[in-house]
Amino acid sequence: MQNDNRLIQQLQQKDERALSLLYDKYAGAIYSVILKMIRDEGKAQNLLQDTFMTVWEKAESYDASKGRFYTWVYRIAKNKVLNVLRKTDPLIQTDDFSVYNQKEDAISIDTEYLELNGAVTKLEAHHKQAIELVYFKGMTHREAHEVMDVPLGTFKSYVRQALKQLRDSYAKMLSLLLLILNAL
Repeated sequence: MQNDNRLIQQLQQKDERALSLLYDKYAGAIYSVILKMIRDEGKAQNLLQDTFMTVWEKAESYDASKGRFYTWVYRIAKNKVLNVLRKTDPLIQTDDFSVYNQKEDAISIDTEYLELNGAVTKLEAHHKQAIELVYFKGMTHREAHEVMDVPLGTFKSYVRQALKQLRDSYAKMLSLLLLILNAL
């Protein structure tokens, strides 16, 4: 620990050798934590590098009286992982518009969305709200049940019941379309 204190002081004075020695000492344990959380080696390696870049940039903010150096680095790594896990991936690719070969493809997605939204509006109010919170606003079940102020189990049953009603609604609609097509 005494050796760490000297290395940390050198790190705070922007000594690259101190960063290298601290990296060698702590990177294995920090990488293991990151990998367990993210479960992707490539992302874990990038996050480890980002963590130690932050350690380098923020070294002067480390205060030994508030905790161990490892704990400080661990918290930086954990926050970086949580930020990556919290990022919401878009459901539809919007960066590369070349995925649409024809304009009709883009229009059909909007139509499907409107049909789904129309089916959702026919649900009971609590089922509708549960679906909107989880699928349209991207909340987790834990976040959404708190918003609705109902027990988690009750909220999950709302979602299950709503999905069943939507499936039934689409099955009836599909049957009706098949009957119409057969009649033609």
